[in-house]
Amino acid sequence: MKIWTDITSNWLGYLDNLTTRFPNLDEAELQTSPFACKDLAQVIALSHDLTPNEATEELEDWLYHQSLSRDAYAYSDMGSAVHAAE
Repeated sequence: MKIWTDITSNWLGYLDNLTTRFPNLDEAELQTSPFACKDLAQVIALSHDLTPNEATEELEDWLYHQSLSRDAYAYSDMGSAVHAAE
């Protein structure tokens, strides 16, 4: 999953968005990124009283929205570069 790789490579940059979406997460415990998406889903399940499947679905939804934001930003940068070249 490409977005997971992007998030883990810039973990602290995404942490605020993550804790906004999942406010019961303990930000102090998440100063280093989990190795796997399923590990984070487990933490979300425990902290938000969700089943593992529910937490996975919620995390996948959040990841999807993060990928849309990233892609929109990249697209707007591409458009700026084209206009600058004209």
